[in-house]
Amino acid sequence: MPSIADVAEKFFDACETGKGWEGCEAHCRPDATFAAQAEPLTEVNSLEQYAEWMKGLCALMPDGKYVVKSMGVDEARNNVSVYAVLTATHTGEGGPVPPTGKTTSADYVYVMDFDGDKIKHMTKIWNSGWTLKELGWAS
Repeated sequence: MPSIADVAEKFFDACETGKGWEGCEAHCRPDATFAAQAEPLTEVNSLEQYAEWMKGLCALMPDGKYVVKSMGVDEARNNVSVYAVLTATHTGEGGPVPPTGKTTSADYVYVMDFDGDKIKHMTKIWNSGWTLKELGWAS
């Protein structure tokens, strides 16, 4: 059985590079849930929905690149936390507004809870208001 750290890294990369549910589902329970206290994600409650949301976001910002700053494995609680920074510019069509050409540098954390070697729940910690202002999507 792969370690939860390995699974978390593979899931994180698939999600953050816009692979959608097709690229993420092998690392998750089919009924995996999702939570975030961020306005753009209020209607997203499954990890499948979130992976597809990220796929769409990556299309809006095709130059997006993430850097993992920290990863922690909590064996006692069977979870993995990944802190990263995404840098991306809104150049793609189809977003909430026409392409702004503005860039964001967004700090965020994924906390992935595991059932065996599969993610059963993920919480995203992200200051979406800051990101939306940087991109010119909100004032």
